[in-house]
Amino acid sequence: MILTDQNTEQLLNLCDSGNQQAQMEIYNRYYKAMYNTSLRIVRDSFEAEDIMQESFLTAFSKLSTLNEKATFGAWLKRIVINNSIQYYKKNKAKKEESLDNKIYKLKIADEVYEESNHTNQKAKMVLECMKDLKSNYRTGLTLHLIEGYDYEEICEIMEISYANCRTMISRAKESLRKNLQPLEKSLYEG
Repeated sequence: MILTDQNTEQLLNLCDSGNQQAQMEIYNRYYKAMYNTSLRIVRDSFEAEDIMQESFLTAFSKLSTLNEKATFGAWLKRIVINNSIQYYKKNKAKKEESLDNKIYKLKIADEVYEESNHTNQKAKMVLECMKDLKSNYRTGLTLHLIEGYDYEEICEIMEISYANCRTMISRAKESLRKNLQPLEKSLYEG
């Protein structure tokens, strides 16, 4: 039996019985998206990789609790986001970073964005401008616009009220628009 020919639900049934080849196939299908999801939140490639791998271990160990195997991707993404935010909150106090470390992180983030399918120049500008937003704005916009979570889910993830969530995302969008205006002007002039 060739595992690459199996659909996700069939593979998950094999994973549930401890089949390591099936687990590897599931990992290969989802790891890039989960890594990118974590990287957008924690902004550290090594930590994003650790979080992503830890999230897969959690998912495989709790797979029997998942009622609908068809929702595995969304469930796994939720685990990755929760683990990433948990890491981010723990390390929020460590805001002071060396200049070399910041440059390295920006270089890694740029490489990840280059490798992805973001060929549209305006999309790249938006992602670049998002880096300059306050951390809660960046996290809220990432969850809402990129990951597709609704306000209720963001409230739960970020542990804020519904009103605060709507206000934060509205202000984040406005801040992003202001940061984009000079860049868009230079894009259309050049």
